[in-house]
Amino acid sequence: MTWTLTNDPDALRAEAGDFLAAHPAENTVLLTLLDRIARRGLHAFGEQDPVFGHWRAAPDGPVEGVFAQTPPFPVRLGRMPARAAAALAPALHGRGGEVAGVAGERAAAAAFAEAWPPVAEGTVRAGTAVDERLYRLAGLEDPAPVPAGTARPARPADRDRLVEWSAAFLAEIGETNPVDHGAYIDGRLADGSLHVWEDGGRPVSFAGASPVIAGMSRIGPVFTPVALRGRGYASGVVAAASAQALADGAAEVLLYTDLANPVSNSIYQKLGYRPVADHVTFEFTAG
Repeated sequence: MTWTLTNDPDALRAEAGDFLAAHPAENTVLLTLLDRIARRGLHAFGEQDPVFGHWRAAPDGPVEGVFAQTPPFPVRLGRMPARAAAALAPALHGRGGEVAGVAGERAAAAAFAEAWPPVAEGTVRAGTAVDERLYRLAGLEDPAPVPAGTARPARPADRDRLVEWSAAFLAEIGETNPVDHGAYIDGRLADGSLHVWEDGGRPVSFAGASPVIAGMSRIGPVFTPVALRGRGYASGVVAAASAQALADGAAEVLLYTDLANPVSNSIYQKLGYRPVADHVTFEFTAG
């Protein structure tokens, strides 16, 4: 079993581009991460060099696994068998540098966490930070009941409000890594991937739909201020963002939900989303 690691995203694309594109749902985060780096530079996620890798069961065999690490964020696993994830942990540890945790499909992420040498030695503890479910749109349904208001593309005039909402969204889901919300929103406004729900001329909710890559678009983030929840705004803006992704040519429209939030899991299923796989993020802390 062989992992090949690199700091060069072009090298990963050259070796594993076909594999990434052949499994867009399982590799959705890797595809959008590589797209963001291509658009905004190698350090789009921070000052440290990212690390990428692909796995082959035999040196001359096909690619069967991919990952990316963009410090300080957890290692992100794409499609791979659990044995590949277990082999990745010591290979990545051997390069040195801090690893905050690992995120991916549940079996693969658990295999990585268990094989991460400091965890195995008892010097670091692996704790579950986020339990998520990946959904795929089977057929878009209109929100019922239809919420008051209408959707529109986000505009530069929305920037300050969206920066505030982006920060509130990450705080709500417990994200502790530093994020430049201004730069993030500027980039999303530039590529036209954010949608706003307006009611009475006032923005009340927003959602993103990533650019279509390998026939895939992923919805997120989705946020409605607490005082405005329960009125169907999130359903309306997610339906609008999903419809735009389909119109832009997406064959697969995906989204993640927090399994601890039964409301979001329910409303997305009513819009036509169906479960694909459960994912987990393990956070490494001193033990």
